[in-house]
Amino acid sequence: MKKLLITVIAVVMIVPGAAARKKTTAKSQTDREYWATQAYRMAAPVLSNLAAGTLHWAMPIEQFDGAGRERYAHLEAVGRLLCGLSPWFEVSGDSIPAAEATMRDTLLAWAHAGLRQAVDTASADYLNFQGYGQPLVDAAFLAQAFLRSPKQLWGGLDSLTQRRMIDEMKATRNTRPSYNNWLMFSATVEAFLRMAGERPDLMRTDYAFRQTDGWYVGDGQYSDGPRYHNDYYNSFVIQPMLVDAGRVMNRYYKGEAPYSDAKYGQICRRASRYAGVLERSISPEGTFPVVGRSILYRTGCLQSLAQAALLKMLPKEATEGQVRAALTAVMRRMLEAPGTYDSEGWLTMGFCGAQKATAEYYLCTGSMYLASTIFLPLGLPAGDSFWTAQPQDWTTKKAWSGMPFPGDHSIGD
Repeated sequence: MKKLLITVIAVVMIVPGAAARKKTTAKSQTDREYWATQAYRMAAPVLSNLAAGTLHWAMPIEQFDGAGRERYAHLEAVGRLLCGLSPWFEVSGDSIPAAEATMRDTLLAWAHAGLRQAVDTASADYLNFQGYGQPLVDAAFLAQAFLRSPKQLWGGLDSLTQRRMIDEMKATRNTRPSYNNWLMFSATVEAFLRMAGERPDLMRTDYAFRQTDGWYVGDGQYSDGPRYHNDYYNSFVIQPMLVDAGRVMNRYYKGEAPYSDAKYGQICRRASRYAGVLERSISPEGTFPVVGRSILYRTGCLQSLAQAALLKMLPKEATEGQVRAALTAVMRRMLEAPGTYDSEGWLTMGFCGAQKATAEYYLCTGSMYLASTIFLPLGLPAGDSFWTAQPQDWTTKKAWSGMPFPGDHSIGD
């Protein structure tokens, strides 16, 4: 009975995307239509069930035996998914195609209804913000979603839900962050609280920004703690949260050293350089190096490149046409791989398909939804140059086909 009901829900949710695919073949779809359809497909099972109060009941928890991730998986899925979708919610419905606006508005309505469930202690879908450790991580991704959509996602919540959400975010202060990228989780929660009109714990933000700056290793990258790790945590967490939380802290505390105009400008220059490195990592075939832990976040590995496109921070060597083409190629390779979704529409554990055996012990179904962060440029209107520019070959495609391509140079910042 449960399987049958979930299947019915999934069919109802994916109808707009399915209809779009019938009317336009993959070849005739615009890149934006393709991105929007993929975003809806990924988001619909999570948000529709949360809105209905059935997320805990319906969502499968793929994990290693005994890992205990069922305590955290639902907040993981919600926080990470909304972190990627939130800029899309901010775009005026008049500036995107009608079919896309329908899908987007449906997701936003589900998000609002679902977040009311998430912070209501009487709801079956009350989410775990208050446990020690992992809840801080995914509360921070949800806080980042609010930073990215202050008017629609956050501003569209009723006052009671906002008050409850603020209280839940404050509850994450019971976790002392690890001495690595986790510092930015605490800082991002506090930046959200400041945006929401609360008094932040400036010790948490000051320490996170100062210490992360001290871990800068050069040429646009930070180490994840005292030692450098060859992975994508600069893209999963460090650079995006420095940029988003830093923007809010700069707005309110620009007279203070960690958040001054000069320091925030430096953060953005470094993020731009790192975005350029990511663009050059995408092969002519739309693949990229499989290195480091948490690689199963799939397209989330390229969050910093997507964020730089959204915020108009791309380096001059990476044109919008080539970045859009490169990200679309990656999306097609990864999100269309057989096994990426289970039979009921939920993301599986895998990098390119279903590859659970590659996962670390701390990963589960909910973790996979950081993949949504590749969709950040949907926060640009359909008429923006990112979408209207002619698609171009990206750097490696030019290089490996014998075409001229720009040289690569480090930055001294």
